[in-house]
Amino acid sequence: MAASVEINDTCFCQEHFAEVCEECNVDFREENDAFYGFDSRDRDALTCPPASVNNDGVVVCNEHDSATCGQCFNWKRQIARKSRDAAKR
Repeated sequence: MAASVEINDTCFCQEHFAEVCEECNVDFREENDAFYGFDSRDRDALTCPPASVNNDGVVVCNEHDSATCGQCFNWKRQIARKSRDAAKR
């Protein structure tokens, strides 16, 4: 299994910062949904905004240089929206 990285408490593929990564054959949607208290659905994957690893080895958003950025890394809100959209399909 490919290595994972936590970005503001949410799991992504370490190499590509992707929640679902076909190249690395990983899908962290179920794990992330459970962490935030959502029932697992076949929803669209989260998209990580431009980010990089800082000198301390922590992933930060490029726009605000923050590891806990509520604007760029607001995963719970994104999961809620994507789950609602999946339920409508």
